[in-house]
Amino acid sequence: MDSKIKARIMDNGKMRRTLLRMATEIAERNRELKNLVIIGVKTRGFYLGRRLAEILKQNEGLDIPVCALDITPYRDDLNSKLKKQQTGKTKINFKLDGKDIVLVDDVIFTGRTSRAAMEAIFDLGRPRTIQLAVFIDRGHRELPIRPDYTGKLLPTSRRERVKVHLKEIDKIDEVLITEPKAALKQK
Repeated sequence: MDSKIKARIMDNGKMRRTLLRMATEIAERNRELKNLVIIGVKTRGFYLGRRLAEILKQNEGLDIPVCALDITPYRDDLNSKLKKQQTGKTKINFKLDGKDIVLVDDVIFTGRTSRAAMEAIFDLGRPRTIQLAVFIDRGHRELPIRPDYTGKLLPTSRRERVKVHLKEIDKIDEVLITEPKAALKQK
């Protein structure tokens, strides 16, 4: 669907500073950083998680394991036949039992992705805690889920979209608010 950029919310510098603040908050809350694991929701949550782990390594001197989590089989908006066709490969080379997990996603909206991610994590092990870190919280929750760490609270209308672009995927770091062109014509 064609969309129009309504606003550029963050550039590379703002994104870097936001991640630095989030990493600092994670370090302050988790005294036992050696027990910490970062799990990023595919795709952008994984890259944001890697960036957080790199900042924590620079600031705290610890290598924190990071892995990507494919939540496709746990989504509640796909039928079971389609889920089986799209089952992703989540590879975790360490045990989750007893770990403190920071679950990272780029945008939280209804909360359904976070719910699916937690369900997937529990199928892989029994962590001590799961903390939710989101880069952008755009509101409109449908489930009682609230992030522990938020990069930016960005109230939006339901028709607007938040796009987090990352260098690793999109060749640029930025956060945009867009709106489908059809929605713009209806105003």
